[in-house]
Amino acid sequence: MISQNLLALIVILSPAAFTITALMSWFQPGLRPLMVKRMGMFSTVISIAIAIVCGYMVMNYGQFQTGLIGFNNLGFSLRVDALSVMMMTMIALLGFIIVKFSINYLDGDKRQGAFIGRLAATIASVQLLVLSGNLGILLVSWILTSVSLHRLLVFYSDRPGALISAKKKFILARLGDLCLLIAVVMMYNQFGTGDLESIFTTVKNNQALGFPLAGLETVAIFLVLTALLKSAQFPTHGWLIEVMETPTPVSALLHAGLLNAGPFLIIRMAFVLDASSYAPIILMIVGGFTALFGSVVYLTQTSVKTALAYSSIAHMGFSLMVCGLGVYPAAMLHLVAHSFYKAHSFLSSGSVIDVIRGSKIKSLEQSIKPYKVIIGIALAVGVYLGFAMIWGINPEKELSLLAIGAIIVLGLSRIFTAALESKKSLPLLLQAALMSIIVTTAFFTLESGMHYLLSAQVPELTAPSLGKIAAISIILIVFAAVVFIQILAPFISQSSNYSALAIHIRNGFYANAIFDRTVSALRVHSPETKHVTLLQADQFKRIEYINAESFDGQPA
Repeated sequence: MISQNLLALIVILSPAAFTITALMSWFQPGLRPLMVKRMGMFSTVISIAIAIVCGYMVMNYGQFQTGLIGFNNLGFSLRVDALSVMMMTMIALLGFIIVKFSINYLDGDKRQGAFIGRLAATIASVQLLVLSGNLGILLVSWILTSVSLHRLLVFYSDRPGALISAKKKFILARLGDLCLLIAVVMMYNQFGTGDLESIFTTVKNNQALGFPLAGLETVAIFLVLTALLKSAQFPTHGWLIEVMETPTPVSALLHAGLLNAGPFLIIRMAFVLDASSYAPIILMIVGGFTALFGSVVYLTQTSVKTALAYSSIAHMGFSLMVCGLGVYPAAMLHLVAHSFYKAHSFLSSGSVIDVIRGSKIKSLEQSIKPYKVIIGIALAVGVYLGFAMIWGINPEKELSLLAIGAIIVLGLSRIFTAALESKKSLPLLLQAALMSIIVTTAFFTLESGMHYLLSAQVPELTAPSLGKIAAISIILIVFAAVVFIQILAPFISQSSNYSALAIHIRNGFYANAIFDRTVSALRVHSPETKHVTLLQADQFKRIEYINAESFDGQPA
């Protein structure tokens, strides 16, 4: 069996390679940095190889942790388990694609070397975060991800839009760092160690014996606040929809990787969250509302990248809501799927615009009756619940899992409704039912697989309390109501009241504008622009809005 020291050396090679790339960029920051590009690609390849080796070791020998470099049980230690291997593999694959894309995308840019170096530093920080085995390195790597991202956001420091979004992100990141620092200090004082395995073991043992740990509720709440601030949850989401001044690879890395740090932190600290009563409720409320808010605003956007940003906000909200429900494997499944889908969406956004502009969708002329929409929703949920019972889902113990699947299947209500309106309703209803069963089967199969992989890293799903049952019921009713309105929306879009409301929705009910004024986000300084005043920034935003184009090429 490989010695622990050799394992530590193998694991640390991945972030070390990206760190070397970042250091090399200091010597080749400009045009055509040959050595930086080669080292960048080498780092991504070795990262994938190391992720495969770690996966093999965990699968055969279980989780392992490197020795501590520090004092008083606080410092540098790497933890390699199913969760960290899964995240590391995802980061390695995304890193390979994004770095390779960046080499072509920024070819000819006078600061290409500096950009690749900053990109490598960010990837190294994220890898250290997911591999952290001690509270000390967890806190340091968390801060490093924010700092390295900030350097990417201000890569074009002469652009006011980039400075505005970076300033808001910087403020929120420091608040998030403060919340995590408070949580780390409290946990260290509580358990007398920064070792994550020791902390989780203590929490599990006390939970099993029925002994509550004093102060753990406050720790869990600060962890939740950290995750909410990191993942652009309402009302702190505004910076994310304005980071379009950075190169496209930054958007891909941000939306597919860095935003996931929030849900990852919650999943990593799942045992701490499971011992809390109020923290999961906060996740359910804020995450659920943000998921709905982001989804609704997404539908009204006229810019592809802004729409994708609201989509990311909604997806992060959904992941955190799922964590609040206690179904951590489903949250991890959603996190991984969203990462690859969103990276592809941003990297291909330019070609997608051309495709959308070239396609014309014929508007629907018929109307639809509200009662048929209700029947369609009921049929979708009914088919899903029937198949879930056949699958063997226990509604008493696994109510949260059942509710998450129901929310996903609600998306098929539109198909059932269209089938009811069609002249060939029976064949279409059968097709819709078959599709619902396929989606349900895929969800439960993939969730079961993820549960098997993460069974040792997250707590088992238990019967929900009365308060959580009430919260689940409210969430299902609200999501169903939004789906109902969404299906009816195309048929009432000609209404003047609807058009007026759509303008407010498109602007996110001005939550971002209120936040801008609260933190004076529109007053920024830079060496190139000297000083961007509030009036200049407002003019800049208005020009952006006027120049925005809809999907069919018409002015917004």
